[in-house]
Amino acid sequence: MRYIDHILQPGEKLLYAGRVHWVIYLPAVLMLALAALASTQIAPGRVGMSWAAAAVVFAGAAAITFFACWFRRWTTEIDVTDRRIVYKRGFIRRHTVEMNMDKVESVDVDQSFWGRLLDYGDITIRGTGEGIEPLRGIGAPLDFRNHVTAR
Repeated sequence: MRYIDHILQPGEKLLYAGRVHWVIYLPAVLMLALAALASTQIAPGRVGMSWAAAAVVFAGAAAITFFACWFRRWTTEIDVTDRRIVYKRGFIRRHTVEMNMDKVESVDVDQSFWGRLLDYGDITIRGTGEGIEPLRGIGAPLDFRNHVTAR
């Protein structure tokens, strides 16, 4: 069960649920491609021990990176309700930040060239007194901003 389902107040409605974008998997894919490239250099009858070791190292690093990215994506929630914004990350050591909609002054969206093409970016929510830390690599950041500002 998602974190937001546990903390919704009576009468509060979930308007939007954001996610970390799939682009965070790209380093793992790159390492897997390097492992595949190194494995093509292994030839019978040649001394290919260093290529085999490189392929194993890159494949192991790809698996670890993929798992870390999957875990980050699985344990991060970014939700907009009709009353507040809720950001949660972590599994055992949980970090949550909530901001009432009345306290939101602006929602800043930063997108790189690739972010514009693939629809991801960084979001900074500025509120009266303080803001929420930048949310990095969020999918559909403009939709998120529109759900916060279109009240």
